[in-house]
Amino acid sequence: MATQTLLTLEARHPFAAKSLVDAQDMHRTVMSGFPGWVDDGSPDPRAQMSVLSTWTVDLRQARLSLVVQSSVPADWTGLPSAALAEAPHTLTLDRTFRPGDRVDFRTIVNPVRTLPPPPGSPPKTRGARVPHTRPEHVKRWFARRLQPLGRPPTAQDGVVRIGADTDLERLAVRMLPRVSSPAPHKGLRIARAELKGTLTVTDPTAFVAALTRGIGHARAYSCGLLLVR
Repeated sequence: MATQTLLTLEARHPFAAKSLVDAQDMHRTVMSGFPGWVDDGSPDPRAQMSVLSTWTVDLRQARLSLVVQSSVPADWTGLPSAALAEAPHTLTLDRTFRPGDRVDFRTIVNPVRTLPPPPGSPPKTRGARVPHTRPEHVKRWFARRLQPLGRPPTAQDGVVRIGADTDLERLAVRMLPRVSSPAPHKGLRIARAELKGTLTVTDPTAFVAALTRGIGHARAYSCGLLLVR
């Protein structure tokens, strides 16, 4: 059970325009719909409320379309009314999936790989995340998260699978502009790619988990939400 809200904003309005050029501000816009659900200072409130988002912008029509999904109801009354091109549209998601079900999907992901730390690094040093920049590499990144029938929901290398499979030859991949944030988040640069295709459900429990929790990194920055129909 989850809720999704479609927010249609005037892209030229300063409120929306700032979110478009600052990934951290977009995160604040998304999280502004959930006041009071978790205590101030509570760790990772986004994950606690299963908040995921994705957005597209129509430059010709100057419209920013923002989809926000959560496990708790959102309250968008705090948004500037002048920034809204339309009233927020909210729907409840309550769907049962069975093995063999086919769904069309779209997602924007942060496709990265982790390089091992340099030799001689201190113990527990994290490797650097390097983005994939070519569609064929993004396909391979997504393929590692597919779950053919009979495979476990977690791979031997720890990658969490999505409970569904697809024909990679029919998968559409589009590289998107990176999003970033100015000071004090100068190092924040999020690589993005859009994936579209058809999924066949193989493990309903794992599939619902992927729909609820998202996939990949940068889920706080509008990556990882699987939209299906």
